[in-house]
Amino acid sequence: MSAQTAATTGATGAEGATRAAEVELAIGGMTCASCAARIEKKLNRMDGVTATVNYATEKARVSYDGGDVSVADLIATVEKTGYTAHEPAPPARTAEHGAAGGAGEADAADELRPLRQRLVTSVLLAVPVIAMSMVPALQFDYWQWLALTLTAPVVTYAAWPFHRAAWTNARHGAATMDTLISVGTSAAFLWSLWALFFGTAGMTGMTHPFELTIGRSDGAGNIYLEAAAGVTAFILAGRYFEARSKRKAGAALKALLELGAKEVTVLRGGREVTVDTADLQVGDRFLVRPGEKIATDGTVVEGSSAVDASMLTGESVPVEVGVGDAVTGATLNAGGRLVVEATRVGSDTQLARMAKLVEDAQNGKAAAQRLADRISAVFVPVVIALALGTLGFWLGNGAGLTAAFTAAVAVLIIACPCALGLATPTALMVGTGRGAQLGILIKGPEVLESTRRVDTIVLDKTGTVTTGRMTLQTVHTTPGTTETDALRLAGALEHASEHPIAQAVATGAAERTGTALPTPEDFANVPGLGVQGIVEGHAVLVGREQLLAQWEIHLPEDLARRKAEAEAAGRTAIAVAWDGEARAVLEVADAVKDTSAEAIGRLRRLGLKPILLTGDNRAVAEAVAADVGIDEVYAEVMPQDKVDVVKRLQAEGRSVAMVGDGVNDAAALAQADLGLAMGTGTDAAIEAGDLTLVRGDLRAAADAIRLARRTLGTIRTNLFWAFAYNVAALPLAAAGLLNPMIAGAAMAFSSVFVVGNSLRLRGFRAQA
Repeated sequence: MSAQTAATTGATGAEGATRAAEVELAIGGMTCASCAARIEKKLNRMDGVTATVNYATEKARVSYDGGDVSVADLIATVEKTGYTAHEPAPPARTAEHGAAGGAGEADAADELRPLRQRLVTSVLLAVPVIAMSMVPALQFDYWQWLALTLTAPVVTYAAWPFHRAAWTNARHGAATMDTLISVGTSAAFLWSLWALFFGTAGMTGMTHPFELTIGRSDGAGNIYLEAAAGVTAFILAGRYFEARSKRKAGAALKALLELGAKEVTVLRGGREVTVDTADLQVGDRFLVRPGEKIATDGTVVEGSSAVDASMLTGESVPVEVGVGDAVTGATLNAGGRLVVEATRVGSDTQLARMAKLVEDAQNGKAAAQRLADRISAVFVPVVIALALGTLGFWLGNGAGLTAAFTAAVAVLIIACPCALGLATPTALMVGTGRGAQLGILIKGPEVLESTRRVDTIVLDKTGTVTTGRMTLQTVHTTPGTTETDALRLAGALEHASEHPIAQAVATGAAERTGTALPTPEDFANVPGLGVQGIVEGHAVLVGREQLLAQWEIHLPEDLARRKAEAEAAGRTAIAVAWDGEARAVLEVADAVKDTSAEAIGRLRRLGLKPILLTGDNRAVAEAVAADVGIDEVYAEVMPQDKVDVVKRLQAEGRSVAMVGDGVNDAAALAQADLGLAMGTGTDAAIEAGDLTLVRGDLRAAADAIRLARRTLGTIRTNLFWAFAYNVAALPLAAAGLLNPMIAGAAMAFSSVFVVGNSLRLRGFRAQA
């Protein structure tokens, strides 16, 4: 089964038990949202099948009963509907092969070549036809016959995809946008043929005045070759630029997939072997030289270095890593030589999961898009009925066959629903793709609606507002004792301990003294109290005040006061003594991230009220809240009670967003109206969140909400334009106020406008 196909549940019980599965199919031959709606309808009629078809991404996401329905059955149903379907290649493989030598771009160009050839043909031939038809000075004797000669290839060869799709749909009892184009251009061309051969239009000296509106006549002397050729050219131009824009809109996902290393040096049997990254297995140890990309997620087992994760997370400062530290695939080794043991490969890596989240969001549909699809499905038959009604109305009012027929053709041409079908998916594709580049993963389109409503944001403390790890904050010493001496002696002992607080002291001591810590000559751990030993000839005690008391050592008044103040503020105070005298108090705490206060300010400016939620004691929580500017605090909350806090806020009428990173936050993230998971956190939190912030920087939460709101605004603008365009244009066309060629140009422009408006999201920037 490919990377795109995954059995989501399975039955291991009795024979015949069913199993649900999911597959993604690449759909070919769709030309508008009506096509997508037809395929979706046919698939959903199959027993046990739930399908969503996206016109912009040209993909179908199908859940089906693996016991009764096969992928081949799904493909056969799509093909019977008049389209093609197949399982796409796995993203990783596509990226590997597409990236080499620009092959991916070449494939896209090959796909667009037939459309480009038809467009060039139609433009070269249609321009002189339009010029002759609209500029009386260019209408020489028998110009109309040259116009016919030039128009014929446009209506036959260039417009062939429209005619073929219209015929295929007609055979299946359906009508799509192609039906409108085919019927409209064919009608204009066939009417012109009749007027030339059987009317008076073919006579010498026939002229055609330029008119945007429709005049009344019997039609025998009127030809509409410029409409047939011009509409075809305009629509092909719209289709071509639409197709190019759709590929640009998906470029962020392609770029994301291409971040990974293509080859990796694996250590096997003491030898270095170069293999494809796709062939890595969990447990393999591989070499990463300076300047190389880390091939996959893993743990450093040898060496130390600085890792540049900016391509993947947007973090500008390289992160120092050493033995035991986790590293992420596709990040760049900017320093020394590393040996890494692979812990995740293939579709399990962070890069692949990011790509999957982006793709899932792009394939999803917001409620507004589902409405647009339903409208498009009934839109075409309604328009055809309206065109026939327009024809009958004009004939009944004595306008003449020409005026009646021209008004009906204008209705058919201007009613193209492609702008409606593109309004949501193109904005989603660009918005989610841009988010991925900035380290913001939007799980689905329904998330966008939530970002508009939220007015309260609940923040977990540890790992979200704070760093999530203990760090040395402040050193207080007695007169005559230097900070360096206290840190060297305390750090040397603590370095030998595995306790997180001890490690925080050891790390801080090494950083602040700038030298290697001495090795203890003797070391003993005193459970629950601290450590003791001999360092550089000094008998050293590091730990609780009770440990010093066992040796009849007491803190001086100044150090005792400092210790009490630290504990009142929620920090851990560690006493240090040597040679029978208390010399220092070290403060250790979970440090507030440097960017948290700025992030809180940004969230407030977005209209959100911040609330701190933590299981820590109230003193710690209130100290952190004061540091970052949060007024409302819920402290000493058990993990299972975090959900209740969110529910309580929702019961007050608030729309709640929740930011967290731990397993204990997962349920609250799922309960919240909008869940934002820190990508540096646990898998459970990431799965439960609606938005994932790849960076461990709370400022990304504000950027994520801004981007989601901007994307939603773009979708609404697109939908408004598409609906308003059709509502305004159809009555004008039915009233005979639009020339069919002008109608075709306006219709094509509406699609290009929608796609272009969506592409503006590529300019979204994270706040500096």
